[in-house]
Amino acid sequence: MHPKDIGRAYDKITHLWENGNFNRKNGIDAHKRALAFVNNKGKALDVGCGSTGRFIDLLLSEGFTPEGVDVSAEMIRLARRRHPGVVFHHRDICEWCIEDKYDFITAWDSIWHIPLQQQATVLAKLVFSLNKGGVLIFTFGGTDEKSDHTDDSMGPEVYYATLGTNGFLTVLISLGCLCRHLEYSQHPESHTYLIVQKA
Repeated sequence: MHPKDIGRAYDKITHLWENGNFNRKNGIDAHKRALAFVNNKGKALDVGCGSTGRFIDLLLSEGFTPEGVDVSAEMIRLARRRHPGVVFHHRDICEWCIEDKYDFITAWDSIWHIPLQQQATVLAKLVFSLNKGGVLIFTFGGTDEKSDHTDDSMGPEVYYATLGTNGFLTVLISLGCLCRHLEYSQHPESHTYLIVQKA
C-alpha cells in the first residue's frame, strides 16, 4: 500500500481516537524516558502525529516548540483544531523534504506503515533532521527478521512493515546513532520502542 492509501484509511477511523475511550497515557512514560536524554529543548517533530495531541501537550509542557506531520488529512484537521497555535504538516513522510532541524523527533506507531523498502531511507531522513545530540523515539515490530503484511482489524485494510530489531539497530548505528533504550513494551506482542541519540 502507498502511504497516501494509509492516510485515506486513517481518515475513516479517527473515531477510534476521538471517542473518549482512547488511553491518552499510551506512550507517555516512554517519551519521558526519551526526553531525559535531550540536551536542548528547541524544536520537536511528531511524525504520524494523529489527532490526540498527547505528545504535543507533553512537548509543550517540557518547553519545546513542537510540530506535527501526518499523511491523514482528517487527522491533521482534528490536530489543528485541538492545537491551533501549533504548526501541522499534511505530508507523506516518505516524500516530504524536511527543512528544519529538531532536538527531538517522535514517530510513535507510525514508521511501521511506511513501505518496507523505504524505511531505512526515512530513518536516515529523520536522523539527518536531528541536531547534534538530538533524540529519536519510534515504535516498530520487534521481530527477528524483516517482514510486511496487511491487516483490517481496525476496519479498513492497513499495511504494516518492519526491518526487525537487528535491522533497525544496524541502520541506526550506521547513521551514527547511539542506542539509549530498547524495550519490548507489550511482550509477548512484538510492539517495541527504541530511543536513539545522534552522536
